[in-house]
Amino acid sequence: MAGIDWPGLMRAGLLGLHLRPDEFWRLTPVELRTMLGVDGPAAPLGRARLEELARAFPDRAPQTGTEVGNGGY
Repeated sequence: MAGIDWPGLMRAGLLGLHLRPDEFWRLTPVELRTMLGVDGPAAPLGRARLEELARAFPDRAPQTGTEVGNGGY
């Protein structure tokens, strides 16, 4: 198994993405791959998946009388 190319990853993160060192080191490998575009663009969200998510996570109306300057949330 090949080792991790830390110098190459750091160049990509610090120079290519303009991350600060602390930002680079807090990233997970998946986050870094996504930011670098390694996995390519995500598939677009289709109508069926949108409706599935809307059923799983319905919008809730703010409760009346409990708003405290933040939209009721």
